Amino acid sequence: MATWAIGDIQGCFDEFTALLRAIDFRPDRDRLWLVGDLVNRGPKSLETLRFVHSLGDGAITLLGNHDLHLLAVAAGHGRLRRGDTLDEVLGAPDREPLLDWLRGRPLFHYDPALDMAMVHAALAPGWDLATAKTRAAEVQTALTSDADGYFAHMYGDTPHRWDNALRGWRRLRVITDYLTRVRFCRPDGTYDMRAKGPPGTQPEGYLPWFALPDRASAGTPIVFGHWSSIGLVDGHDVYALDTGCVWGRQLSALCLEEGRWVSVDCSARGSGAGD
Repeated sequence: MATWAIGDIQGCFDEFTALLRAIDFRPDRDRLWLVGDLVNRGPKSLETLRFVHSLGDGAITLLGNHDLHLLAVAAGHGRLRRGDTLDEVLGAPDREPLLDWLRGRPLFHYDPALDMAMVHAALAPGWDLATAKTRAAEVQTALTSDADGYFAHMYGDTPHRWDNALRGWRRLRVITDYLTRVRFCRPDGTYDMRAKGPPGTQPEGYLPWFALPDRASAGTPIVFGHWSSIGLVDGHDVYALDTGCVWGRQLSALCLEEGRWVSVDCSARGSGAGD
């Protein structure tokens, strides 16, 4: 049995299935870790959702910012943006069971047998893995108990630093930002989501979230996606998996037991850092 972590698919279903063939994935034998952003920008979000849903327990799938965007739009609390490719999902006859399933996905995962964790974007510098699991569970509870209220308050870039005193929707918004949107932080946890380029392009005083000194989650390998402009990263106890498939580059998988990378080339669709 092998466990394969795969970067942001974003509706690139043909490349996703090509990658599964390249790693000889068998659902009766192997497992998938999907870092989130199953949908949007690519041409086949509906096929991707249907296929991953069909894998059941064979795939552990996180929520990414594009998945949350889809859910917010479907709930009437978000608007389609230029470049979105979500109409097919929103108009599908099986829309509701697919969205119900997607809304139930976690925002953080830790496997004690592998001693590895997975997040879509980042962890706050003061969060160890147990804290990250607890914070993610707060958002998951809101998604199951008051999804309408959550999506009504999800958008917004403030406050932009974690504080244990935060309460209510502001608290959940900051947790969501770290787990699904953040790339760069200051040592005190302040984040700037306008910076989307590779390390070295960020504002002064900021570092990649995983390179911050004294990061509480250091020491346990973490796989993440979201950051297409950074490319493959294997260091700082992290593995960055988003290699820009939707921007015409590659879709990549990492065998967690072996540390082996496999990538497939993707069709050219654009250029840029993504979001």
